[in-house]
Amino acid sequence: MPDRLPPLPAVRAFEAAARLGGFQNAGEELHVSAGAVAHQVKQLEAWLGVALFHRLPRGVALTAAGRQYAQALQPLLDGLADVSESIKRHSDERVVTVTSVPSLVARWLMPRLGRLQRQHPDIDMRVLASLHPVDFLRDGVDVAIRLGTGPYPGLKADLLMEESFSAVCSPAFQAGAPDIREPADLLRHPLLHDEVEIRIPDEITWPRWFRALGIPYHGGTRPSFSHTYLTLEAAANGQGVALAPEPFISEDLRTGRLVRLLPQLVTGPYRFHLLRLPEAEARPAVKAFCDWIIEEARAEHAGEASAMRGAGE
Repeated sequence: MPDRLPPLPAVRAFEAAARLGGFQNAGEELHVSAGAVAHQVKQLEAWLGVALFHRLPRGVALTAAGRQYAQALQPLLDGLADVSESIKRHSDERVVTVTSVPSLVARWLMPRLGRLQRQHPDIDMRVLASLHPVDFLRDGVDVAIRLGTGPYPGLKADLLMEESFSAVCSPAFQAGAPDIREPADLLRHPLLHDEVEIRIPDEITWPRWFRALGIPYHGGTRPSFSHTYLTLEAAANGQGVALAPEPFISEDLRTGRLVRLLPQLVTGPYRFHLLRLPEAEARPAVKAFCDWIIEEARAEHAGEASAMRGAGE
């Protein structure tokens, strides 16, 4: 392999010169002289056996081979930078990086991190809110919580929570709407809508929720929000009724900031899963976090089941 690789300092000098348009600018970025960059580029050209730059009276310009080489180099160097950054992050064994969709981070994970800190004061959490698919190595992520059906090839996956949707509002809104006794009564009131942030088909929305309960839905008042946590903030401020999955409202139901208007629940087609590379839990901090969050989800599910049984008695 070493015999097949070009001199890496020369590659770095060429990439900077190609990107910045000359040896002088490259030298300033690399903290060397323009002559040193020119020497490194010449060394790379000798190794390749081809000219990468046209030397002009004023400056340089890439040859066709130089443009081809620069285009091919960029993703390789970006990948090297990404994996290097990931390894640097993991050099601190205490840091655990977790990513999930913004609403789950804001409404479910953040309220629980105090308990994690009390139980595992040696863990330093790094929390990323993102809707995008995760590349564990490139993104420097240890654990991802994602909504889906699975399977997840190449990953270790644990079921965390299902999505069961119910109608919620503020206590003040409930007090001002004594006519709401069954789901069809909601159609006379402002319904707050998500612009479904996860962008997946068949997610439960108001039309699908009513349809699952056998109730025709023909639209109506429709304020909408880009994330579920914004919809729930509007509901908590008395602006209408929100349709929310149980994981996102458990803390607000517990504190009384939100109330469940009706007992009807509609279960969505997707579930939240805890995902990580198989080797991730070789790090004790990652293993401790995964064990903790799985136990949190199980305890919440048991508490919800008990509350629903109590409500039905």
